[in-house]
Amino acid sequence: MKKGLLTLVLLLITIGSKAQAYRDGEFLRYRIHYFFLNAGYATLSLHETQMNGQHVFHAVGLGKTSVLSSLVMDVDDRYETYFDDQNRPLRFIRHIREGNYHKNVEFLFHHDQNLLQVIDRLRNKVQTFRVPPGIQDMLSVYYKLRNVDTSKLKKGDFISEDLFFDNEIYHFKMKILGRQTIRTKFGKIRTLVLRPYVQAERVFKEQESLTIWVTDDQNKIPVRIQAKLLVGSIKADLVEYRGLKYPIHFE
Repeated sequence: MKKGLLTLVLLLITIGSKAQAYRDGEFLRYRIHYFFLNAGYATLSLHETQMNGQHVFHAVGLGKTSVLSSLVMDVDDRYETYFDDQNRPLRFIRHIREGNYHKNVEFLFHHDQNLLQVIDRLRNKVQTFRVPPGIQDMLSVYYKLRNVDTSKLKKGDFISEDLFFDNEIYHFKMKILGRQTIRTKFGKIRTLVLRPYVQAERVFKEQESLTIWVTDDQNKIPVRIQAKLLVGSIKADLVEYRGLKYPIHFE
């Protein structure tokens, strides 16, 4: 299994209306398949809390391999983000263990100065970067994009955001491929089909290797993700959900 398999799902679980498309207590769970293996699970939960006396949302993304696939690559990843009511990330934590690869970093955002501090816990190192206004981390961007009004988007349109990842600024963009009704374990549902443009050569086979199906409603939650990797391919399907802000309708 490629390193970062579950990381990809957590990063690309993605995009509602001017009002917030989520609420306290939301929970999503995905089953991930690599080739014909049940590779593991990824979950995403959201809760309201306080940070320095300020109301914030706290999102936690977890990825873990199954018993069988852990014999090939043992993965235990944790991502956390704290963001305010304006969808601005304040603090981001990335603590991952993928085989022999370990990473434990924290981002502290200073939006008033357009600065971002990166604290590397393993190397005991702190770096400061100048970033553009509205910069997102790899988890907060998911919630930011869900608040985009997609009702007037059509095939060929793009959505873009600035994203900070691995000490670099990425101009993340996503193309609208159209709308499609797909079958899931819960029934059929109408979806918006998206094509994120990703960095090739590191994990993906090519820039256009990834496709995401999100519910074409006010929730905008992913129900399916497919990607071609340098070796093999992955598929992630929604297998559990609760606490959604809006009703979700399967046929």
